[in-house]
Amino acid sequence: MATREQVEELWPELTWIKDQGLREQTLSTWMLAFERSPLEPSDLLEIPFTLHVPGCTVSFMAHKRLVVHLAKVSADKIADFMGDDLPVDEDTLLAGAILADVGKLLEYDKVDGQCVQSRRGQYLRHPFTGVGLAQECGVPDEVCHIIATHAGEGNLVKRTTEAFIVHHTDFMTYEPLVKGLKFDD
Repeated sequence: MATREQVEELWPELTWIKDQGLREQTLSTWMLAFERSPLEPSDLLEIPFTLHVPGCTVSFMAHKRLVVHLAKVSADKIADFMGDDLPVDEDTLLAGAILADVGKLLEYDKVDGQCVQSRRGQYLRHPFTGVGLAQECGVPDEVCHIIATHAGEGNLVKRTTEAFIVHHTDFMTYEPLVKGLKFDD
């Protein structure tokens, strides 16, 4: 279980969402996820952001906050250089980036102090469980679309501009760890 204050401490970027209702729905989704998860807020500062990279030392929160920051900077630069030719709804983008991996709280489990894939996670990946949590909290479809399409599952459908931004900022900080060219010294 997590308190409102603990979630706000994990996610200072919540204050970037101007729409108070959307900010509240985003925060409520994280609180609901903690209510249903074996993980505590402090765990997210320690556990790896992915179980697909053996020995990964990048924490869940370091990666997730990086994605949010990169998404915001990307939106700002798109506005600077492309203006109305490629509009970005920043509140939708930010809420989607903050919620993209909320479903991992149901996909992960703790066993003997180690983070492992949960039974539920073996059947349902985090984009699915994340959308379910968000919908329960009244998160708009435009934001749920980002949660649903930020990972590989999204390659099967058309993405909004905001979903493309979150997808690429997420993968540009994930794929080099998994598929990047490495040289032996």
